[in-house]
Amino acid sequence: MRTTTPAPPVPSASTLRSDAAAFLTRYGLGVTSGLIPMNAIGIRIARGLVASIMGALGSTPGGTTVTAVRTPVPGEWVLGPGVTYGRRAVYYVHGSAYAICSARTHRSLAARLSAVTGLPVFVVDYRLAPEHRFPAAAGDVAAGFDWLLTQGYAADDLIIAGDSAGGHLIGDLLLHRADTEQAQPAAAVLFSPLIDLTFTLAAQQERVRRDPAISAAAATRLVDLYTAGTDPAHPRLRLDFRHADRLPPFLIQAGGAEMLSADARHLDEQLRAHGGVSTLEIWPGLMHVFQALPRLAPEADAALLRVRDFLAALDTVAAHTDSEAS
Repeated sequence: MRTTTPAPPVPSASTLRSDAAAFLTRYGLGVTSGLIPMNAIGIRIARGLVASIMGALGSTPGGTTVTAVRTPVPGEWVLGPGVTYGRRAVYYVHGSAYAICSARTHRSLAARLSAVTGLPVFVVDYRLAPEHRFPAAAGDVAAGFDWLLTQGYAADDLIIAGDSAGGHLIGDLLLHRADTEQAQPAAAVLFSPLIDLTFTLAAQQERVRRDPAISAAAATRLVDLYTAGTDPAHPRLRLDFRHADRLPPFLIQAGGAEMLSADARHLDEQLRAHGGVSTLEIWPGLMHVFQALPRLAPEADAALLRVRDFLAALDTVAAHTDSEAS
């Protein structure tokens, strides 16, 4: 998928195809999600259901290579066709409410991201709730970043990317590194990030337009499996972006049909208000993490091309700055 074809602009309105995709999502995953109980059996069902959907609606490029990493941080390297290891890499933090997905479910998205950027992607396989509650996932994500630094990568040679709850985990990691004056990655790329774990913003957005995939109430029950017993005001749960000027540039993409478009807007506003750099894209009519579902949403590939161009633009600015400094 790596190409010099210019990325298309974000559409100004939904299409018949995107509206149909949202409809199918509502009467597939959307209806089912409200019926699954939040117990051990229900979680197993949800994990199998989401894995099946991701597998059926994803698309892994031919020639992709996958290498499992078991210690010290479980995960897998995913290299798109023709991609080799080099000085730079992407660190990917998957989502799905801290409880559902894995490196394997996100392999197709990681492969397509690798193919379009030309970079190897390491997807961390952090521990899931309810078996492992807060702060297990956050600790694993931080450990994964630190492990990459021991593999010869400088912090600013890494791009950190993720989706949904992975967006919150990335925010937690970057804010901690800012507070402790540690080096930051070159950029952060977030797909449909979850920021407000109380789902207050999502519930407000839900009153404007119902999310086709899941309700705010159902999503809250899932996230509670991870945060149960922890004060919602805990600083690692209620993220404070007052030091956004210490964070890397962000690209935030969300679907216009999803309730977490409110979180995406909130994050963009907070970053900008506190001196950070943020580019926000709301794709009309599209669902949660549509980038992972190219067989359902053809805009998925266009969105990844925009990720490629965002990173290329940052490289151009960095090269110009280095040239002036010398």
